[in-house]
Amino acid sequence: MRADARQNLDSLLEAAKTVFSESGVDAPVRAIAERAGVGVGTLYRHFPLRSDLISAVFRREIDACVDAAPDIEAAYPAGEALDRWIIRYTEFVATKRGLAAALHSGGTTYEPLAEYFSMRLTPTLRRLLDAALASGEIADDVDPAEFLGAVANLCHAGGPPGSVSEGRAERMVRLLLAGLRGGTELPV
Repeated sequence: MRADARQNLDSLLEAAKTVFSESGVDAPVRAIAERAGVGVGTLYRHFPLRSDLISAVFRREIDACVDAAPDIEAAYPAGEALDRWIIRYTEFVATKRGLAAALHSGGTTYEPLAEYFSMRLTPTLRRLLDAALASGEIADDVDPAEFLGAVANLCHAGGPPGSVSEGRAERMVRLLLAGLRGGTELPV
């Protein structure tokens, strides 16, 4: 890909992420193109369907979340690294206004994203959980897929960006993280 085409693609993905965050995934593509500083034709050349753009933004954000883990792990003790990465993941989930609904809409375009999500995020969280468990900073082993789902559910209960309850998601996730340190068994 030529350098200018790569720059246009990056600009489109960044613009789409911002516009989706502000207005949801049904925002007009013209707004995305304008924010990216390109024409609508350029957007459609890269992403013929809205679902192509949504999928690309989702993959890019998953990759950024996963790519942040090694730096966090290197900079902090295991328990704090786990907390910081989960908060990073929380930011990813909480700002994807309408993305979850699109992904669960039954559209076949989005089917590969569930596997991509699991394939990329689950091993990263497994590594963080194992390190925190080995260091004694969390009390019990946790299934990473369930934990990612729990965090996502808490984020969706936090309210839309800009709402009074927007910070609620992070507070709820911090409570969930504190529960990892409690050492009590979950009731059956």
